[in-house]
Amino acid sequence: MNKAFIKTKNVKNFVALMENLKKCPSNIPKMALVYGGHGLGKSQTILWWVTNNDAVYVRATQGMTSRWLLSEIAEELGEVPFWHTQETFNMVEQKLKFNQKIIIVDEVDYLISNKDTIETLRDLHDKTGTPIVLVGMGMVDKKIARYKHLEDRIFEKLKFEHFNQQDISEIISQLSDIKFTDDAIEYLSLQSNQFRQIIKLISRIEKIAKTNNIKEVDEYTLKEILNERQSTKAVQKVKQIYA
Repeated sequence: MNKAFIKTKNVKNFVALMENLKKCPSNIPKMALVYGGHGLGKSQTILWWVTNNDAVYVRATQGMTSRWLLSEIAEELGEVPFWHTQETFNMVEQKLKFNQKIIIVDEVDYLISNKDTIETLRDLHDKTGTPIVLVGMGMVDKKIARYKHLEDRIFEKLKFEHFNQQDISEIISQLSDIKFTDDAIEYLSLQSNQFRQIIKLISRIEKIAKTNNIKEVDEYTLKEILNERQSTKAVQKVKQIYA
């Protein structure tokens, strides 16, 4: 299997969101919310974007306090955090005013129950004008709604959706050395629409296809390969087809 970063519909929408944030006028709040279920490539997309852009990335964890969060941001900015929370906040504030960077906070669900930490992000945004992107799971938009002052500052929301057939076709064409027919791609899209599951399926299909010298997989062959209960018979049938 090849290694490549696939620019799915979700990735393209995320890139567009980040460009909109960069161009946002100074008098408009610049917070954004990116959310969606697991397995849709949110974290991979964000890490890819951060790698190619000058941004601050922080991954929230269980029990993260305001001091802990600010320390992580300070270290990402190349600074050593102070012991006192206020001193670290002031230092981060001055750093961002001098050199503004987008801050991305992943796994923000862990912070929702801690009002002080959420308010720290809001204060940091208000005092520096720095765009802040919050990234969470599928229900985080409803959880954030309880913080009205924070929700009012959200410039745009982006929900990562399940992959469509075009996304899956792009994933297969870039990652697999095996050719899939259109009907096979359509069938595969009905089996899974989460990235990690799709990768596992492609890997499994490739192994059987390469073992049996199959250069192209159609819907019938794919159904036989994916039939776990009759995996041995499936391989035998595939061998007969391509003998």
